[in-house]
Amino acid sequence: MKWEPLIAMALLFALGLWVVVSPARHGALPDLREGAATVDLRVGNARGVLERVGEGNAATFRVLWRDGQQSEVFDLRTLERDFGPEAATRMLDGADHPLFRVLSITSWSGLIWVLIGFLGQALFFARMAVQWVVSEREKRSVVPRVFWVFSLAGALMLFVYFAWRRDIVGILGQTTGIVIYARNLRLIAKEARRDQVSRSPA
Repeated sequence: MKWEPLIAMALLFALGLWVVVSPARHGALPDLREGAATVDLRVGNARGVLERVGEGNAATFRVLWRDGQQSEVFDLRTLERDFGPEAATRMLDGADHPLFRVLSITSWSGLIWVLIGFLGQALFFARMAVQWVVSEREKRSVVPRVFWVFSLAGALMLFVYFAWRRDIVGILGQTTGIVIYARNLRLIAKEARRDQVSRSPA
């Protein structure tokens, strides 16, 4: 088995991870105040961060937008008044949490959906790994039945994940795949039944 494809996969993953955690993804944010914690913020099509300096009732805040605009400094009472107490609490709980930032989520419940996405992606990797190993063993390109099983299971999980993310590109990609993978499994089952009938004694 050749190692070059695995090295290429690792390098591509590292590049993608760097893009996700790179400070450049925040665009042209104004400079943060010293000791600031941030949480990603999205209002309509505008994106930015909520900046917090200090703790508890003494904390002060600013909204910093990616286009360089910023709000005046305001206190916790104003944050709760403008966003509501529950939303303010959720924002403060996620402030500067590295896991939330890397996974692009805003709460711990979002972690469940991300795990569904990761599991779907793991099944997609497993389908390719199985197909690769079987083909290397046979010294020719082979697509085993388990390839289609993993494909269908992975596509269903990713469809659910992309629906939660409201990602139309991902939903579109998985929609066509689900139908194709299910159809291939049906054709394989039909062929197996035909073979069984042809082998059975008359």
